[in-house]
Amino acid sequence: MRQVFIYPGEDGYWVAECPSLPGCISQGKTRENAVNNIRDVIELYISVLEEDNLPIPKENYDALLVAV
Repeated sequence: MRQVFIYPGEDGYWVAECPSLPGCISQGKTRENAVNNIRDVIELYISVLEEDNLPIPKENYDALLVAV
């Protein structure tokens, strides 16, 4: 399991980012599309690391929503 941040982009698309995997970012026209796309990207990212015998970063983020 990986934590994913989803937020509206400036171009009207939704952006999905997995902070524990540097550079692992995707987007979609809808929030649901963005989530589906980032799932695929995470799987691909990890499979490439495995193929190259590189370590897979651990999930180590804890999210907190702060009201200001």
